[in-house]
Amino acid sequence: MEQNFFAIDPYLNRAADRAEVACRAHFDEIDEIAQYNQLKVMAAFNRQGVSESHFAGSTGYGYGDRGREVLDAVMAQVVGCEDALVRHNFVSGTHALTTALFGVLRPGDTLLSLTGSPYDTMEEVIGIRGEGDGSLRDFGVQYRQLDLLPDGTPDYGAVPDAVKGAKVAYIQRSRGYALRPSLDIAAIERLCSAVRAGNPGCIVMVDNCYGEFVETREPTEAGADLIVGSLIKNPGGGLAQTGGYIAGRHDLVELCAYRLTSPGSGREVGCTLGQTRNMLMGLFFAPDVVASAVKTAVFAAALFEELGFAVYPAHSERRTDIIQAVTLGTPQGLEAFCQGIQKGSPVDAFVQPEAWDMPGYEDQVIMAAGAFTMGASIELSADGPMREPYAVWLQGGLTYHSGRMGVLLAAQSMLERGAITRKAPA
Repeated sequence: MEQNFFAIDPYLNRAADRAEVACRAHFDEIDEIAQYNQLKVMAAFNRQGVSESHFAGSTGYGYGDRGREVLDAVMAQVVGCEDALVRHNFVSGTHALTTALFGVLRPGDTLLSLTGSPYDTMEEVIGIRGEGDGSLRDFGVQYRQLDLLPDGTPDYGAVPDAVKGAKVAYIQRSRGYALRPSLDIAAIERLCSAVRAGNPGCIVMVDNCYGEFVETREPTEAGADLIVGSLIKNPGGGLAQTGGYIAGRHDLVELCAYRLTSPGSGREVGCTLGQTRNMLMGLFFAPDVVASAVKTAVFAAALFEELGFAVYPAHSERRTDIIQAVTLGTPQGLEAFCQGIQKGSPVDAFVQPEAWDMPGYEDQVIMAAGAFTMGASIELSADGPMREPYAVWLQGGLTYHSGRMGVLLAAQSMLERGAITRKAPA
């Protein structure tokens, strides 16, 4: 069928057919999770009384914006917590995380990462890199981290002692630019219990980016006090044009709202400019869109396993986020993969990605993202730093069929560049 629209080598088509057969049982499980999450979201919309009147945008200060209030209530119910702050004003997941950290931490407090080094863009926020630019370190917040074990899993036994004296225990759910396992909800629940054992008053904050709706529970249903994410990832369903959320304990969410706007005003101000409809509609679509993204990741893993590459996780492993890592081994392979993904994009398919000095990253990064919303990684995208082992991190896919084709075009691009070696009997 692909030959009617895209020129894919028969060698790759045969490999893709075998990969898809290997994925079928896993696809059934993904659909079951999506069905559960869709009903959970639908129940929240019904219970919170979402109405067309909530779609009306506000301007100026945005006092009394009913849509803003119902969006917060729906999100809080969906993720099983007391309160939520969902705003288009968050420009990225990093911004939402920064707001949350500055909201709950004070000079002299200690931030402890339980999952080793944080994602690249958080290093300057914390103060691991940079100086004098307003990081947490500049404001007197101390930082410590508990390194992961050699197998990439948390050091659960060390948590109770490590967390003593810490104000916030920080957990990054996804792998970032690392080849460690992402943390499933059971692992996060275990970390939360270990934190409580060592420091009952410590705030557990989870960077939930890429993880929403991949499992049937969220970290706030497993003991986390705050979770933070981006609406141009999973919970925006491909429809939110910008934004992010912070959800969890009411008192902590209030502190974060004061940081987002100003003390005393908090969540009571902030016009919505007509964005509420897209954010609500995106949240409603999110479970099904996330299922497509997970299927795309599983297919990519199975295909590149067929082609002889190391993948993380394997196609047969259970998922806790939408990210698929593939070790490509050479800069040429990484470039070819991203250029192929770009060719499979609905927007800017003619553009050829190149590595560049992307703000917030230490190494040059190459990124493929031909999306309706710029940088929306719930849409098919791929990126990676230009450093050993030249791995790529693939995420997204608004529909499985378009995502599958994008992955095949990535393989085709690599084949044409000599980055894939044909092996019999494909």
